[in-house]
Formats: sequence, C-alpha cells, structure tokens
Amino acid sequence: MGRIGIPELLIILVILLLFFGGSKIKDLAKGLGESIKEFKKGMNEKDDQQKGAPKA
Repeated sequence: MGRIGIPELLIILVILLLFFGGSKIKDLAKGLGESIKEFKKGMNEKDDQQKGAPKA
C-alpha cells in the first residue's frame, strides 16, 4: 500500500460531503477540533503534575 496523496484525499472529501452534507461536516470538524484541544490541555496538565509544577 502506498501513501495517501492529494487525489485520494479529494475523493474522500467528496464522498464525505455527499454522505453527510456541508453543515454536518462543519459541525463534525468543530467537534473534532475541540476534542483535540481538550486532549492537548489534559496532556499538558499531566506533564505539569509529573514535573511537580503548580497548576495555573
């Protein structure tokens, strides 16, 4: 198997757009972004606790 290139990504995006519709994809992307943000925040807090740094 090769790597996923630009043509493959475009095909996947078109299929998702047809499957879910534009507004639903916008909501999914927003939720994914918020989830990643919270995950990173949790990882930073864990690192701070392990180093003994006080919480802000």
